[in-house]
Amino acid sequence: MDKNKIHYQLVWGAMLVLMGIAFFFQIPQAMHRVKSIESSSMEIGFIYFCLYLIDLGLIVGGVKKIYANYKKLKRQDTNHA
Repeated sequence: MDKNKIHYQLVWGAMLVLMGIAFFFQIPQAMHRVKSIESSSMEIGFIYFCLYLIDLGLIVGGVKKIYANYKKLKRQDTNHA
């Protein structure tokens, strides 16, 4: 794989992790707006679950992308050295 593509993938992974962290702190504010709408507590619980699941997916996906591409980058550096 091209070294530049690996660097882009590392940056993309870092952006996913940062977006996951930012989204984590945004969820309570978003839920405050959702709670103002008349709905049952079961619906609110399901919305909390979905939002935190999306957040977990962003963070885990970003970390996996960083880890996999970092290993590729190190493997390329050892092959060329």
